Amino acid sequence: MTELTPITSATGLPPLVVDLDGTLTPTDTLIESIISLLKQSPLYLFKLVLWLLNGRAAFKRQVAAHSHFTPVHLPWRPALLAYLREQHAQNRRLILATAADNSIAQVVAREIGLFDQVIASDGLRNLKGKAKLEAIQQAVGPRFVYAGDSVADLPIWQAAEAAILVGTSDAVRKAVVANGIRIEQEFVQARATWRVWARALRIHQWVKNFLIFVPLLTAFGFGDLGKCIAALLAFIAFSLAASATYIGNDLWDLDNDRQHPRKKSRPLASGLLSIPAALGAANLLLVTAFTIAMTVSPAFAGMLAGYTVLTVLYSWVLKQYVLIDVIMLALLYTLRVLAGAVAISVPISPWLLAFSVFTFFSLALVKRCAELVTLQHQGKRGSHGRDYQVSDLVVLWPLGIGASLCSVVVFGLFIGTPATQARYGNTDALWLVGIGLIYWFARLWIKTARGEMHDDPIVFALYDFGSRVAILCMLVTTVAARYLPSLGVS
Repeated sequence: MTELTPITSATGLPPLVVDLDGTLTPTDTLIESIISLLKQSPLYLFKLVLWLLNGRAAFKRQVAAHSHFTPVHLPWRPALLAYLREQHAQNRRLILATAADNSIAQVVAREIGLFDQVIASDGLRNLKGKAKLEAIQQAVGPRFVYAGDSVADLPIWQAAEAAILVGTSDAVRKAVVANGIRIEQEFVQARATWRVWARALRIHQWVKNFLIFVPLLTAFGFGDLGKCIAALLAFIAFSLAASATYIGNDLWDLDNDRQHPRKKSRPLASGLLSIPAALGAANLLLVTAFTIAMTVSPAFAGMLAGYTVLTVLYSWVLKQYVLIDVIMLALLYTLRVLAGAVAISVPISPWLLAFSVFTFFSLALVKRCAELVTLQHQGKRGSHGRDYQVSDLVVLWPLGIGASLCSVVVFGLFIGTPATQARYGNTDALWLVGIGLIYWFARLWIKTARGEMHDDPIVFALYDFGSRVAILCMLVTTVAARYLPSLGVS
């Protein structure tokens, strides 16, 4: 916050009029209301178009009336709130003036508990720009100070005694100064850095897409430059598409994330990143991903399209249903392996598919059990937004551990197949990989039971020293088994 010399004394302060979207809260209540509406039913998309034909004010009224959106859990600007409390303590009159619908504005005013009056769109008039200025002047007269954030607020600032700038861009601030508008206070919003974008895009989650390279490894195709380039492009395309879907998932889960002890700090949930910027980035990522995918092959682009559709279905609907969500996660992981095979044009082994399904089903259950263990330690009974209860752990534990052991059994049966015997010089060494799998799965489940598991086991494996060593040893052993001669043990 940049503090400047007050333009009035402590007595006779002009009313302070405060904007809502982008000012009092860094988010946009209309966009969030639309998201809430579409979560109720995607069919509302068609009604939205019809409502918009009646004008923006009527559109906002219909959206507010039909959605279940509540602003109670919105992120607020703490520095601005502290300043408003100071002004309220001095008996300064505070007015909330917003282009949002009156029903939303009233809830916000009750939640904040500082405003003496609310000025908002009423279904007939959309209070933005000059229309908002007229409403403010009718309500409080010519003397007032206005707190806003965007270029649309310039007409109001020009008519006000002073401006309070909240998270404005450099261009807006320069326009305010150029118009000779006096600034009472300025609250600077930190710009979204590359670190914020990296968190929003879940760059660390790209490690999951290394599954694209599994068919290249099992086919021992690293000596083929064409296959290596195709696999690398496939990895990039999947990673960009995955980041786009993560943004979509975070938008879809805004309310749930804000009530989660850790996810509430995500860039979109906390307001560090604006919704329009995130939507623009997601569209750019998808276009780039499918452009790259088409350079690999149309078949691979089809696999990427299938992955994207399934991910959206998971985020929008399927993750709300117990067990259906973990089955979908297992399929999405396995789909990465299949896509890798399509990208380099090699057949996929049914043994590899079976192993993948059991392995990723187990890892998906690790993820859910880790979340439930965290809730259990917090004394909660269930998760918000998902159909899981802490009591479900008695079923999920054995189910997950059983799936882990099934994947080890499948791997053991794979070792004895004629195809494996023909491909590997020393199949006996592969049993060491089986032992490594037992150790790694057991380690994941023990860490989960202790409450030390990251909510995503694959990301956890990236940072856990024991997991890294186990996975590296298994990879080295697999390659060695390919080229080492048989010792004649079996």
